Amino acid sequence: MGEMILNTETNRAEQQLFIKHLVDDVRALELLLQNYTFEDDVIRIGAEQELCLVDNNYNPAGVNLELLKAIDHKQFTTELARYNIEINLDPFELTGDCFTRVESQLRELLKIAGNKAKELDIHLLLAGILPTISKNEVSLDYLTPIPRYYALNDALVASKGGDFKLKIRGVDELYIKHNSVLFEACNTSFQMHLQIPSHDFISSYNWSQAIAGPVLSVCCNSPMLMGRELWKETRIALFQQSLDTRKSGYVLHDQAPRVGFGTRWEEGSVAEIFKKDISKHRVLLTKSIKEGSMDQIKKGLAPQLEALRLHNGTVYRWNRPCYGIGGGKPHLRIENRYIPSGPSVIDEMANFAFWVGLMKGRPKHFDHVPSQMDFKAVKTNFIKAARTGKETIFQWKNEFLSAKKLVLKELLPIAYQGLEKMHIDSADIKRLLGVIEARTKGTSGDQWQVRNYRKLHKEFKTNESLQLLTKAICNNQKDAMPIHRWADVKVSKIKEPANITVSDRMTTHLFKMNEKDYASLALAIMEWNNINHIPIENDQGQFTGLLTSSYLKTLDIPLESSLVGAIMVKDVLTLGPNAKLSEAAAIMQSKGIGCLPICDHGSIIGILSKKDL
Repeated sequence: MGEMILNTETNRAEQQLFIKHLVDDVRALELLLQNYTFEDDVIRIGAEQELCLVDNNYNPAGVNLELLKAIDHKQFTTELARYNIEINLDPFELTGDCFTRVESQLRELLKIAGNKAKELDIHLLLAGILPTISKNEVSLDYLTPIPRYYALNDALVASKGGDFKLKIRGVDELYIKHNSVLFEACNTSFQMHLQIPSHDFISSYNWSQAIAGPVLSVCCNSPMLMGRELWKETRIALFQQSLDTRKSGYVLHDQAPRVGFGTRWEEGSVAEIFKKDISKHRVLLTKSIKEGSMDQIKKGLAPQLEALRLHNGTVYRWNRPCYGIGGGKPHLRIENRYIPSGPSVIDEMANFAFWVGLMKGRPKHFDHVPSQMDFKAVKTNFIKAARTGKETIFQWKNEFLSAKKLVLKELLPIAYQGLEKMHIDSADIKRLLGVIEARTKGTSGDQWQVRNYRKLHKEFKTNESLQLLTKAICNNQKDAMPIHRWADVKVSKIKEPANITVSDRMTTHLFKMNEKDYASLALAIMEWNNINHIPIENDQGQFTGLLTSSYLKTLDIPLESSLVGAIMVKDVLTLGPNAKLSEAAAIMQSKGIGCLPICDHGSIIGILSKKDL
């Protein structure tokens, strides 16, 4: 998806030609596999760092194009949302001090970006999900204005044929409909690549699936979205649902999600994986291809497989097979896409070393993973890890083990052996895997965020708590310490932003009633909960009026037999969530009213009262 796709209007002839190239690419890939023409004598690692941009109030800053222009560096690129950018790191041969070299390059590039960010009065942040993202930042206004992103959005929306629906349950619940793919932009990851010998690809891929759940459990760093505590790694559910183009109906039938873990162990070769994905997932995007892969092979060139790579970029496996060319030779990689950004650079490098060590330390009896573990048990492990993180109980072979026991007793020794086998510097092995051990025994990213958010939320409104939390994450990242050494947030008010909106101060946990409810119950609810206002909705969930305790007490009618819809105040002044707080305060003072309902698309989402002001 990193390529420019300039023409979003594709005619039938162009589609047919692209499909021909796609089928030919699979044939070309099979020829390469048959002739053993892959670069199998070298193992390299690589990574992509996604990161967030925040302003001085630690809210999303939609200035990625301005920042990239200022940076002017080939290894920086755009992401889907205007408050994200990506750094593409160089590949390094897996040996010696390669992890130190990756880390050094990442820190140097972050320093370059950070210096330019200061000039724009913004900050860089590593976070699986930026805590301060709100409903406002998932509107199309925040889509990076580049043709390929509009093309992707249009293709996915058309394929869905309606709104995307999100329903994620954790401690809290997020249930919302959305009309674009921008919820996907809430996710930022540290994508790790490992080159795999072509003859060992299926064994390696199945092993990568087997270890995914346990690895994820100690790397979780995305426990919240829009002020709601959801999964320990909410990205897993959010990414799948935000790009879910499957259609629902009254017929029960199996449909493969574009984002997923898979349905069974893989067999044959990497070509079989690509065939399966092409068979199950419609072609969303096409592009003009100057020279086909079979023609390139006839010329003795390594085929680019442009059509196959473009389609593969629109199928989002958590462990994604990748084809690439380096130095004129084709190679195969596994891209690990489930690891979140952050909490710090050293944490990310520890995650990288842990995963690579496990991949290269694969025990002999796992060369044929299907003989050792049931696929559904492995898939269950992955979903459970995303939900419960380090609290997960895994099924590992024929045992049930806690995440802590499995990682410390089984997997870390394998990772040590794998890195030693690849002749990684012993100091790096001890340093990076030592972080995994300490985090497993101590605090992980999700645990730190939730603990500190709850602490802040006892004293501050939701938005301010999220800002303070994000500020603390940003400051801790500058200190370059791993998460298990982070101190808790010191509770202190954040500087009042000049452009504060009503959504920053309104009360969102509301007691609401239906037009058909009785007024006596409304009065009782207000007295029981020490509140003065109750918003009224119709059967469609639309805001239709307001009741106040003082108003009810002035009525000379039997409340027991009166419906709230008949006596409520219908002519109510409302504001939208992005209205300035100063504007709301002026209205309340001039009109002499005690509250303002805050509505979005006809539904009430909060109330701003004098107490909130």
